Order: sequence, then structure tokens, then C-alpha cells
Amino acid sequence: MSFKNKVSNYFFDYINKSMPPISETEQDAINAGDTWIEANLFQGNMDWDSLKEQGKNELSEEEKYFIDNQVVTLCNMINDYEINKAGDLPKEIWNYLKQERFFSMIIPKSYGGLEFSAYANSTIVAKIASVSCAVAVTVMVPNSLGPGELLMNYGTKEQQDKWLPRLANGTDIPCFALTSPSAGSDAGALSDKGVVVEREVNGENVLGIELNFSKRYITLAPVATLMGLAFKLYDPNKLLGDKEEYGITCALIPTDHKGIDNSNKHLPMNLAFMNGPIFGENVFIPIDWIIGGREQAGKGWRMLVECLSAGRGISLPALSSAMTHSSYRTVAAYSYLRKQFGLSIGKFEGIEEGLARIAGFNYIVEATRKLTTYSLDIGHHPSVITAITKYHTTELARKCITDSMDIHAGKGIIQGKNNYLNNGYLGMPIAITVEGANILTRNLMIFGQGSLRCHPYLLKEMDALGIENKEEAKEKFEEVFWDHVSNTSKQCGKSFMHGLTLGLFEKSASRTKFKSYYKKLNRMSRALSVVSDFSLLILGGGLKRKEYLSARLGDVLSFLYMASAVLKYAEHNDTEADKIHAQWALEYLLSEMSTSMNEFFDNFPNQLIAYKMRLLTYPLGLNYKKPNHSLSQKMIEFMYDSSSEFRNRLTDLSVITGEHNPVAKVEEAFRSVQSNVEIEKKILHAQKEGLLEKTSILNDVLLEAVNKNIISEEEKIKLESSEKLRWDIINVDHVKKDFNIKSNLL
Repeated sequence: MSFKNKVSNYFFDYINKSMPPISETEQDAINAGDTWIEANLFQGNMDWDSLKEQGKNELSEEEKYFIDNQVVTLCNMINDYEINKAGDLPKEIWNYLKQERFFSMIIPKSYGGLEFSAYANSTIVAKIASVSCAVAVTVMVPNSLGPGELLMNYGTKEQQDKWLPRLANGTDIPCFALTSPSAGSDAGALSDKGVVVEREVNGENVLGIELNFSKRYITLAPVATLMGLAFKLYDPNKLLGDKEEYGITCALIPTDHKGIDNSNKHLPMNLAFMNGPIFGENVFIPIDWIIGGREQAGKGWRMLVECLSAGRGISLPALSSAMTHSSYRTVAAYSYLRKQFGLSIGKFEGIEEGLARIAGFNYIVEATRKLTTYSLDIGHHPSVITAITKYHTTELARKCITDSMDIHAGKGIIQGKNNYLNNGYLGMPIAITVEGANILTRNLMIFGQGSLRCHPYLLKEMDALGIENKEEAKEKFEEVFWDHVSNTSKQCGKSFMHGLTLGLFEKSASRTKFKSYYKKLNRMSRALSVVSDFSLLILGGGLKRKEYLSARLGDVLSFLYMASAVLKYAEHNDTEADKIHAQWALEYLLSEMSTSMNEFFDNFPNQLIAYKMRLLTYPLGLNYKKPNHSLSQKMIEFMYDSSSEFRNRLTDLSVITGEHNPVAKVEEAFRSVQSNVEIEKKILHAQKEGLLEKTSILNDVLLEAVNKNIISEEEKIKLESSEKLRWDIINVDHVKKDFNIKSNLL
């Protein structure tokens, strides 16, 4: 036996022993979707020019018309405060959503749907979410993972012809019932059971399934008329074939079917979108109610993960973008309008820190949303990218909302019709929780799936390990193994060389002002490739259980992807403002990569190996710093220009119209005060010169200012108008005490 045989056989045996078994549900998740640029980033082999030359997100004329008309009309109908008080959408909004086919954005036109792009779907959901989370979630769910998408991809022709037109025109409202008390993140633990039986129905023997199930957290369940149901299918009498257990199966069932109870609801953060449990006891359905017919029995989990790999990148990232856009717009306006110690509070450096994070995170989230929906619209189904996008956009949006609440202080916590933060602050924890809880997504999915899907050899090696004939398995493994070793050796050499030269000769995109950032990202991409290979070599399958370590490698891959999105977005919008925002975003993301990689090294079980990995990747140290204060202040200047093209573009998902939309009111006040800033300067100058009394109430000195010819009567009227608008924003809602209800103190 040659030396090569001995080495490859040793690693074959070692990996076989250390690799934990992969469940069927895990295997389906690994095989779901495809890869795109994340594979190149993982392999240290990114083609930056190719990314730069990719096209831009574009809306069709039909999509633009729908957004400018139906979406704007819907947003202007919404009174979110009253909706949440009532606990439901008003009838006129439900009717409008059905009438204008808001529930059919993903359904083909041939079935009466709108057949919009992923980017349009995302944009529409985001615009609605900027006004009302409850209405946005109501629109989002039928256009995400559920009966519509499952029917389109796996339904029989008969099922599609029957149900898709009804879903498109709003005759039926769908929901999808997956989560149960025993199965959340671990879908394989479903206790919901279906047994193949024969029953007599109307004098005929019908082959069907008897179902018993208990589902929870099902959005739209209390109002749904058509339910997609996931359950485990058993066939003890082998009526379908030669198997007794088929596994997770999906069926389509009208909610008024005998034995189904969807009469209860949950109260998620007391927001008004419909969510609740569904119970089924001894529910009998014909076998052809399985989505795709009896041939799809046991294939439900594969259906779900393949569909989720796309939908996860649309709905919740859209909600996140809405929150970051609204935070950017409202916090800039409020911190300008609110004054303390004679200054707008936005002038204080403590406030500036929060403002800068909101501006920078908004840029990152929007760039990531655009790149991910672009990948979907050009035909990819990148499961790793959509997991990255869902996790990190929701986390950054949560941070934006928190900073915004801190800056608004008391204004943010008083509920009422003029509170524009309540919508997002209560909604973000829901986004964090659903479509794969964020802790699960970060710790198990991003690197766990990413390492297998993106690595050039790992999946092939895993396939070889799965071959039953051991001699054949070892032969196939050896073929891939030495290619793997050769690739790793080359990457180690390149990484060490570029480390010694500080990336001076690293690859970059051509004709770009961001050359140094491309080089830094390329270095980090190579480092990720080297460190991942060493970790998999040393820890083998044990890395799967080292969630603290794998999460940090997943973070590096995620930040590389988001940095790529930032670069693409900035390259397509070649303005000074974009350059500044992109620079802040890239420095923030590089600093986060630096932190994640150092934490990985510090906690690696074998510190000698950790030292060698550091030496190979960053021999002169790894310490990218966060953006400095000066750069942050440059960004904030653009936040305060209410008429700038950049500010309007960067917050264009935030709807600023509507009689009951508090964001419209804060925007009106902001623009009004800014339009009169030169008049106000005359007052301030006169106060400084001692001509007018110094007071924090501007209206107190306006009459005297006119009498002393400091301002004209017309200018006084303008200032009074803008001051009224400003005070309306600074004030908070209050209600009359109900004296029929006595306080415990009285």
C-alpha cells in the first residue's frame, strides 16, 4: 500500500468515526437550493469584476404601477393604531387586499396571479411594513412559504387548476401548519401523525389518511380557509406500497373540513395580524389531497426546505428594511427637531453614535436585500445566502430600532396614534423568531450548511463516505481527498504570502475607488478557506457540535457576503454619499470579521493549531478597527438633508403619506422647520446680540422680532406654522383617566 493510500485511508477511518450521523431532514436541508457567490467567498476565490458587472434590481412597468397606485392606496387606508386596538384589520382593508390580488404576487398570471419578481415582492411588503407590521405580515404570508408556492412547484395539474385561481382572487385565504409543540427547529420530531386507511365514504371505499395533529404559531390560521399541513405519514397495512413509514408529508385541506378546529388565536406581541393554533382530531382526507398526489408521500420536508430557501430571503428581510428605512428617516427628523440646552439633540456626540449606526446599518441591510432578491430573480435558490440575509438583516434592524428608541427616549415609549416606533419595536422580535429562529440559523445553518454546500470537495467526500462498499468508498474518497489537500496547500501558501505583504498584491476589482477594501475582503476570504479546512481536518464532524466556533466562521462568511452586497450597491450608485456610507459599512463589517476570527482562534480547543492558523492567515496580526467618529459625522450630515436625492433613495421604502401615518407628520415637520432655517437664524442672531430675550420657546419672541424689524410678518407666520408642527412631534399622546375605574391607591 502506497503512502498516499495509507494517509487517505487513515483520514477515511478518522472522519467516518468522528462524523455524527446526518438525519434525513438534515440531508434534505443540505441538498436544498443551490450556491452563488457565497461559494466563491467560502473558497477564497472571489471574482470581484464578475460581481461588479452583474445587473441591477429593476421593477417592471407593471410592478411600478402597482406600487405607485395599489400599494400607496393601501398604505393611505391604514390606521395602525386603530388596527392594533381592534385586534384585526378592518373589513375594507381585507376586501381591498383580496380585490387587488395582494395575496397572489407569486402566483402565475395564467392562474389569475400577479406573477411579480422577488424584488417587487420584497419592495411591496417593505412599504406596507413601514406603515403597519400587522398588514405587512398579512400580505407576506400567502406570498411566502405556503400552499401557493407548494402547489406551483409540486402540485398536480388538477390541484393547481382547482386551488391557484381561488388563492389568486382571495376566495381562499391560505395558511401553512408546520410547527407543533414537539417540533420547532427540529422538524424531524413532528408528533403530528397521519395513518393510511380505507374508509367507506358515500357508499364507496376510499383510500385516505386519518390525521391527528396539534399545531401552533400558524399565521393567518384563525381566518384561513385553506390549510397546508405537514405531518408524519405511516402505512402499517402497506396500502400505498411496501413501506410502513413514509416520513414528513404535506397535504392541502379546507379548514371547514370535519375534525379541524382553527377557532382560537395567539396574541404575538399584541399586534393585530392573525396567528393561532390549529387542531385536528380523527380528520379523514382522501389520499389525493397530498400535495402532488400519492407519489409525493414522504417528500414533504424536501418540498419545504426547497421553497424556504427562496422565501427566507424575501419576506423578513423586507420587514427589516422597512424598519431600518423608517428608523433612519424618523430618528434623523426627531433628533433635529428635539432641542435641549439650546441645541438639536443630534448635535451631541452620544446621540451621533446611535445615528451613525442607524445610517450604516440601513445601508448594509438595503444593499443585502437588493443583492439577495437579485440572485433569486436571476434564477438562483441559494439556501445559505437566504439564511445569512434573514439572520443578519433582522438582527441589524433590531439594533436600529433599539438605537432609535434610545434617542427618542420618552417619546418612543408612550403608546398612541402618534407613536411611529411602536410598530417596529414590537414587530422585530417576531421577525427574529420565525422562519428559522435566529439562534438556530446562526449556530447550525449558516456554517453547517455553508461548509458542505460551498466547499469544493467536502460534499463529494461525504458522498464517498456514504457508499456501502468500503473498498469503492475508499477509492472514491482518495480521488477527492488529494485534490482537497492540494487546494488547501495552495491556499495556505497564498494566505501566508499575502499576510506578509499586507495584501498589497491581492486581487481587486478593476476601475474602482474601493480597491483597498476588495483586497482586504479577499484576504479574509482566503483566511476563511484555510481556517475552515484546518478546523474540519482537526475536529472532523465534531465541529458540528462546537456551535460557538462554527457560528463565528459563519459570521465571517456572512459579513463577507454583506460586504460584497455593499460594494455592489455602492458601485452602482456612484455618489459621494454612497462612498462615505460604503466606507463606514465596510469598516464595520471588517471589524466584525476581525472580532469573530479572533474569538474563533481564542477558543479553538488546540491552541497550538490555533497559533499556526493565525500565523498562516494573518502573520502580522488581525485587528481591523471600527469606523471612526469623523466618518460617522460625515454620514450624519446626509441624514439631515431632507431634500437630498440620497436620503430619499436610502429611505424610499418608508411611506410618508397618509392621514393616519405618524411618519408622514414627522416628515412634514422636519421639512417645514428646515425650509425656515434661515429665518430662525435671524432670531438666534438677535438673541445672541441681546436684541431679543433668550428662551427655548421660539413663539415667545416672534412678535417682538417683528416689532423690531428682525423678521417680517410673513416670516413670523412661517415660523409659527413650522413651530406648531415641531411641537406636535415633540409632544406625546395622552388619554383621559376613566374615573369609573378607581386606582388601587384611592
